[in-house]
Amino acid sequence: MSWLYDSHIHLSDPEYESDIEQIIHTMELLKLKACCVSMDYETSVKTLNLSQKSRNILPFIGIHPEMAQQDISPVCDMIEKRNNEFIGIGEIGLDKTYINSDDEWIKQKKVFSNQLSLAEKFKKPISIHSRKTLDDVFEIISSFNLEGILLHWFDGNKNQLKHAMDLGLYVSYGPVLIYANDKQALLSITNTEQVLVETDGPVKFSHCFNYKTTQIHFLPSVVHCASKILKIPYANLLKQLEKNTQKFLNN
Repeated sequence: MSWLYDSHIHLSDPEYESDIEQIIHTMELLKLKACCVSMDYETSVKTLNLSQKSRNILPFIGIHPEMAQQDISPVCDMIEKRNNEFIGIGEIGLDKTYINSDDEWIKQKKVFSNQLSLAEKFKKPISIHSRKTLDDVFEIISSFNLEGILLHWFDGNKNQLKHAMDLGLYVSYGPVLIYANDKQALLSITNTEQVLVETDGPVKFSHCFNYKTTQIHFLPSVVHCASKILKIPYANLLKQLEKNTQKFLNN
């Protein structure tokens, strides 16, 4: 039986703290692995600690663009000194929602580039936040020789998706796929060898999820929906997703 990978989830978020032991138990029972991403220094430390509790938690550490105006040196030092303890670097990226000036935009891009440089140095895959900044992301990553690149929660248009496919990037789809026609349309034209799935928990989704805190066991529903869109049997898609994720992770 194939393992199902959540390519992007924030298990270090306080929302999960009281239930983490049960979550770990569920992951083992359902053969789920999680790429656990971080936001800042504090969550990076928590992520590394969580990975000690379960071999199914695959730690990513880094600075989210929302936190890019902070002092990033502690996280960069952690990446340098503890690079054998984590799988990848993330969640990193760009997002103009979190800036108020040109100077802050410059700082955000510099923080992103610094982390890309570390990913290149240590040959680590990266999980990228690219809300409404995909063209900027494409331009910046072109300067680096990177091992595995995921555009998490892909939110671009068809032309940007084609560009991502041409560059060999991975794109991930989450629970919103189940009810969002635009995401379904994008998935239908995505190279199946470059598709990953995620929950981005604890983001809360509407419609059939009733704004409940997202759990990793929502993931099979995402795969079931994707199998219908791609017209690939569930078991076959599960194997393909496992292969894709392992290749992204350089396993």
